[in-house]
Amino acid sequence: MGVSGPVRDFSKTAAARKPAPEPMGGRSHKSALREYGEAFGIAIVLALVIRTFLIQAYKIPSGSMEPTLLIGDHLLVDKLAYGIRLPDSFLGVQPFPGAIPYGHYIVHFGAVHRGDVVVFVFPLDPTKDFIKRVIGVPGDVVAIKDGKLLINGAQVPDPHAYYDLPSRDRTHVSPRDNFGPVTVPPGKLFMMGDNRDHSYDSRFWGFVDTDAVEGKALVIYWSWDGDGNSILPIRWRRFGMVIH
Repeated sequence: MGVSGPVRDFSKTAAARKPAPEPMGGRSHKSALREYGEAFGIAIVLALVIRTFLIQAYKIPSGSMEPTLLIGDHLLVDKLAYGIRLPDSFLGVQPFPGAIPYGHYIVHFGAVHRGDVVVFVFPLDPTKDFIKRVIGVPGDVVAIKDGKLLINGAQVPDPHAYYDLPSRDRTHVSPRDNFGPVTVPPGKLFMMGDNRDHSYDSRFWGFVDTDAVEGKALVIYWSWDGDGNSILPIRWRRFGMVIH
């Protein structure tokens, strides 16, 4: 004989315990906007870190480094080539100026070498970046005689130099053609453009502090010939050229 009792409706009980389904679309619109904002903020921070400490893109605006670099070349600069350098400011602001060594290397990976093509803070105007070739390192005696480069009293191989002025147009008055000799002090560098007759460089404004070097030029990733006559004046052959 079975035991009878009140009948329980298990289907209703299970339904009551089952959580209500989420509305279509998942999270709220406000939560989605917040996630997009956070992702965008993280992307901005990462971009700033990469640009400040790893790799930065530059465009060549003048012909002082021709024929190595042409007007309209776009290149990448390795900012870790010589170490970790703090920027001169963060978005134009210098928080805690006495405590943070802005514009200085805090870790050194290697020395700047003669012949390197580097980007540096222009000594006469810290808001501008220049790109030149390192000609003299600390201890070198640099001189220019009739346009030719002498290091430590001897004319040295200078394969990247380009000259277009005839000898009769050179003068003893201009530092462009005759300069020095000068000894590069400790912690300083002597810079010159490869286009020797048309470069505003250390012959005119002096030495560059080693801490002012922001990085070493690596490769050309884009080149646009603004004076070209073609419909699409792109210098395809320069894409991927390693800078020496």
